[in-house]
Amino acid sequence: MRLSTARPRPRTLDRGRAKRRLALLASGVAAALSLSACLVLPFLPSSESSSSSSGGTTVPMASADPSTVRQPPTGTTGLDRFYAQQLTWSSCQGGECATLEVPIDYAQPQGSTIKLALLRVKAKSTSGRLGSLVVNPGGPGGSGVEYASYANQIVGAPVRAAYDIVGFDPRGVGESEPIDCLDDAGLDAFLGMDPTPDDLTEEQAFVAGAKALADGCKAHGGALLAHVSTVDAAKDMDVLRAALGEPKLNYLGKSYGTFLGSTYAGLFPAKVGRFVLDGVVPPDLSSQELSEGQARGFELATRAYVANCLKRSSCPLGTTVDEGMQWLRDFLKGLDSQPIRVTNDSKITELNEAWGAIGMAYAMYSQQAWPSLTSALIAAKNGDGNELMDLADQYADRTSAGKYSGNIMEVIYAVNCLDRPDTADLAIVEKNADSFAQVAPTWGRFLAWGSVPCGVWPIQTGTTPAKITAAGSGPIVIVGTTRDPATIYEWSVRLRGELANSVLLTFDGDGHTAYTRSNSCIDRPIDDYYVKGTVPTDGLKC
Repeated sequence: MRLSTARPRPRTLDRGRAKRRLALLASGVAAALSLSACLVLPFLPSSESSSSSSGGTTVPMASADPSTVRQPPTGTTGLDRFYAQQLTWSSCQGGECATLEVPIDYAQPQGSTIKLALLRVKAKSTSGRLGSLVVNPGGPGGSGVEYASYANQIVGAPVRAAYDIVGFDPRGVGESEPIDCLDDAGLDAFLGMDPTPDDLTEEQAFVAGAKALADGCKAHGGALLAHVSTVDAAKDMDVLRAALGEPKLNYLGKSYGTFLGSTYAGLFPAKVGRFVLDGVVPPDLSSQELSEGQARGFELATRAYVANCLKRSSCPLGTTVDEGMQWLRDFLKGLDSQPIRVTNDSKITELNEAWGAIGMAYAMYSQQAWPSLTSALIAAKNGDGNELMDLADQYADRTSAGKYSGNIMEVIYAVNCLDRPDTADLAIVEKNADSFAQVAPTWGRFLAWGSVPCGVWPIQTGTTPAKITAAGSGPIVIVGTTRDPATIYEWSVRLRGELANSVLLTFDGDGHTAYTRSNSCIDRPIDDYYVKGTVPTDGLKC
């Protein structure tokens, strides 16, 4: 049977707003700045750098006996009906829609089921069509349905011509039985609570806020709450592969989508087709490593923003990068004690430290948002918090009427808390906050306190992050950006050293992820890999 959540939040797709969020939504700032990675939607590419030809081996398109494509994995039972599904596509906004039925619990496939929302944008070429390319924008909690609707922007033109672009809302996300933990007012309170507690009273209030989220998820998440892990989603992707009639999965995963992709590769190495993982979250990262790495990433990205700002006479941040960084730290600290007015929001009247940090974090995901942040900081300096609150709203997928369009701010915890154990022990959190602040004075404390919700989560799996080698897989292309705030470059290097069959491409640049938002030096080899099967040169730097 189909399991429904108790009270799913109505969702509306504001495509204009979605375009403004392109490549920016992330795993967060403390309560919002907290976990894993980010939602990536496409920005226009930046200026070109030197081009480089790809090289190496060629991977032919997979072929198989049609009778074997829909066979369940060896050693499993009860999954035949799911793998035998025939998708029924119908016209819908953005492309063609369908649903895919999967079991809630793969250990109990005869039990309750859910249906995952799919969207397909068919290949532009009929004669040159190569198959389906499944895409995931990250999060966890990003809508693959929404992402696929931007097919013309998220892949290169040759790929767009050759592949059906297929997106899916992972279980618990968007239109796939969404996990809904708090009403809009409750989510406002959660995201707006003091993200850097200064004393025991504030610390206890933070824990109470985290517990409110956890309790809400327990109350409204139903049986699905225990089965929204990345492993569950990866198993869903193999059912999707079979339903699409593909002998192997061709895949583009960005940010958290790289963790989902590497998990799939570890579970189904023989089913790995042409795989690109851009903006890496290694599967063996502990929660502490994840938070500390993001703290350093945001710090580096913020320094790049300040350096760019200082080139303009309107920049309010001083005369040196160090001065600018201190200005931002003082600004956020000032918001903690003296919030500034917000007049354009029907629910929030003051910009506090939490909302200010979320707005700043939003702008770190792309240089294209930097001018908006500068304008917002100038306005805030003059006592007007509206512009910075608008940036925070875009991060949180929230409107000025206080309505949330999706559930990424909840799912990010629901998934991560199953994937990686964490702690709410205040002594440990305080120690981590001090440690993170040493390497990331601006962002360290925000990210350290983001551990607390998973420390009080109602479901503790005991899962330990583990390295994945995916021995026997086809070649996997890894892409890292040197000043990526959310998925630091070192993580791409780390995964390259762990996967048994992989190559690494490096984009020397700013912002989150690289493919279709960097330059032809990165884009061309990836396009050739998808279309021609030519594996890019390992170690290519652009």
